Amino acid sequence: MLQQLFKFKGGVKPQTSKTSSLHEPIGQAPLPARLIVPLHQSIGGTPNPLVEAGEHVLKGQLIGGADGWISSAVHAPTSGTVLAIEEHIAAHPSGLSTLSVIIEPDGRDEWIERTPLDYRTLPPERVREILRDAGVVGLGGAVFPSHAKLTASKTVPMDELVINGAECEPFITCDDLLMRERAEDVIRGVAIFRDLLMPKRVLIGIEDNKPEAVAALEKAVQALGENFEVIAVPTRYPAGGAKQLIRVLTGKEVPAAKRSTDLGVQCFNVATAYTAYRAVAHGEPVISRIVTLTGNVEHPRNWEVLIGTPLREFIQLGKPKNDTNGYLMGGPMMGFEMPSLDAPLVKATNCIIAASPTLFPQPPPEMPCIRCGACAEACPHELQPFEMYWFAHAKNFGKTQEYNIFDCIECGCCSYVCPSHIPLVQYFRFAKSEIWARERDKKASDLAKARFEFRNLRDEREKAEKAERLAKAAAAKAVEKKAAPVDSGAALATSPDAPVNADVAKKATIAAAIERARVQRETAEPKNTDGLTIAQRKEIAEIEARRAPLLASEQTAPNAETQRTQSTDT
Repeated sequence: MLQQLFKFKGGVKPQTSKTSSLHEPIGQAPLPARLIVPLHQSIGGTPNPLVEAGEHVLKGQLIGGADGWISSAVHAPTSGTVLAIEEHIAAHPSGLSTLSVIIEPDGRDEWIERTPLDYRTLPPERVREILRDAGVVGLGGAVFPSHAKLTASKTVPMDELVINGAECEPFITCDDLLMRERAEDVIRGVAIFRDLLMPKRVLIGIEDNKPEAVAALEKAVQALGENFEVIAVPTRYPAGGAKQLIRVLTGKEVPAAKRSTDLGVQCFNVATAYTAYRAVAHGEPVISRIVTLTGNVEHPRNWEVLIGTPLREFIQLGKPKNDTNGYLMGGPMMGFEMPSLDAPLVKATNCIIAASPTLFPQPPPEMPCIRCGACAEACPHELQPFEMYWFAHAKNFGKTQEYNIFDCIECGCCSYVCPSHIPLVQYFRFAKSEIWARERDKKASDLAKARFEFRNLRDEREKAEKAERLAKAAAAKAVEKKAAPVDSGAALATSPDAPVNADVAKKATIAAAIERARVQRETAEPKNTDGLTIAQRKEIAEIEARRAPLLASEQTAPNAETQRTQSTDT
């Protein structure tokens, strides 16, 4: 039964330039003098460093732990010593730095203890955790953490699992040789994805300019007894785009506002399937990948190279020619110029192209847009690039969003066919970055405003609570004061019939104290003098005699004071 194929709109047919790097098998790149391993190599959170400077690490050891579910771990590519954890220039067109682990290899290439697993005996959630901790990400360019895509939808049944072996961009041949030389491991990795997602069909799409890869995968499918369908699709850029390949193989067109899983389809790259199998069946994390080294070099070839290898050392394997004037990471359509030879190769690096004035001549000067519509005809997402260009050029970013600028995959088809030689993709990237920056600023402003309002509410609440506490304390004090016994001095001082006179209150208090002392002496028990000597008894009697006049005056004092007070009142 022949598979019915569909077409996607737009696309171009640039010169492939693939044959030069296919003459030799995949080579093993030598160990570099130093490895620079960025902690952030995938979409999602930045892994947390798990090692320190001076620490000895083994090959495959975890050096960066996944930060959340949409994140992926990073591992030491070889054994050696951690020299530093510091900012280092990244493999990014901006030339900015990123936190990286610098490792000096010890030459022993000593592995950690690896534990091969049979994924069929494990629950699906455990398999996804293994893939996350092994650093498995999309190696077709998106570097999205693969474990997050392997959760089947609870509402939409999975109809097709699409495996992308198209490799449509010129110069790149790493997936082609991977499928030729390691076809069975690729199919075993596809089987893992199949068992996690449980689709009705598994479709492997490969461009028809790779007949050797098609034959190798067909043979592997038969040898392993799988029912996967290996399908040769017409060669047309960008047939390797996920939405385009899904359209060609299934006829389903993924709308801009939806994901392929909403239509019951999921897509993975062949290299991703290969690394998933190695991670589960051999306990090997992603510490290397196959990279095409081609372009203006004497020895173009595909190499399996360690993640973190500096570009400066890697390019020497191809022996660049004297007129080389730069290096592209990725293909000529969607790639970018590496900012520095000190930048390392990362998981997203599938190709390094040595550029020269002959291979990539200086583009003609940009001319005004003539609104010919050639870019719209070539756009695989059926956008209107000339309209987006006009509004991006005028910095009217709101209008660019109305024309769905974020649906643009930056494939470069519009720039490729533009007769005015306008670098349209650069305008679109500029507009996207400006929109993102403004959204970040707005979010920061909204957050600051929310914090300010919350602080005001908190201050008002605290003031209200403080006032309530003070009111309760005053009420409690008033109740205590009302319930407490009032002595004679206080009563005299606060009586409405008596004048407010501090001296009178003081003398009344003294009189009350004297009266209390007298009552205490009268009610005291007699002293026991039986055990005293005659002299001691005589001394006590003399003391009592001397105190008698004083006691008499104390007894008469209150009466005199009372009389004086009464005379004062009259």
